[in-house]
Amino acid sequence: MKLLLAEDEVELSNALTAILQHNHYTVDAVYDGQAAIEYLSVEEYDGVILDIMMPKKDGIEVLTKFPKKFLRM
Repeated sequence: MKLLLAEDEVELSNALTAILQHNHYTVDAVYDGQAAIEYLSVEEYDGVILDIMMPKKDGIEVLTKFPKKFLRM
């Protein structure tokens, strides 16, 4: 399962990435909302973990940019 992790605190991002990878997830980590938007524009992910308060774009702005990617029926 491939995940995108958007978290601006580097130490927390590193810890979460290590935990997820230990549990057999593939993780791309980014540190701001704009980078999350760029990754979501070109990659396919099974899930996304977004911090709400990030530089450049917050997690809510990222969600509203890709509403169909986050809704599965």
